[in-house]
Amino acid sequence: MTSFEDADTEETMTCLQITVYHPGQLQSGIFQSIRFYNREKLPSSEVVKFGRNSNICHYTFQDKQVSRVQFSLQLFKKFDSSVLSFEIKNMSKKTSLLVDNKELCYLNKIDLPYKCMVRFGEYQFLIEKEDGESLEFFETQFILSPRSLLQENNWPLQKPIPEYGIYSSCSTQNTSPTEMDENEL
Repeated sequence: MTSFEDADTEETMTCLQITVYHPGQLQSGIFQSIRFYNREKLPSSEVVKFGRNSNICHYTFQDKQVSRVQFSLQLFKKFDSSVLSFEIKNMSKKTSLLVDNKELCYLNKIDLPYKCMVRFGEYQFLIEKEDGESLEFFETQFILSPRSLLQENNWPLQKPIPEYGIYSSCSTQNTSPTEMDENEL
């Protein structure tokens, strides 16, 4: 037998393609720590965190307006399903996360649709999932968009603001994250 015959069967991997946009991305280097256009293989047991703390987050943004951990993605398999799914959780105490038009407050989570727009502050992420067979690993691939994803994909620019109300149903504070020490809780 040859080594080809003995080799493990190759499985396709679930891939999250994440297209990102921020209006200041070219001047400020916000996305400088993200490797664009390369697929990165991650174990399916890993909770993938996004934020500005490089000691905690797998993907970091060079921006003081971003929380240390802004949001996380976790892989799971629904009962009676052979495909992997993701849930997205807002980890920021100060800023809501919009997934399509659903607002997630701190520690709220939902299943990530196959294609959705994730937003906070001026950040825009178009996340698209390709199904794969592997249960052990998944991949991420980042793409940098030169223009607003909201306009490019005809997403509504924002939720309507009530005439005498406040934009966020989660918080009455400013929607920009502010620095807070864990000991201040």
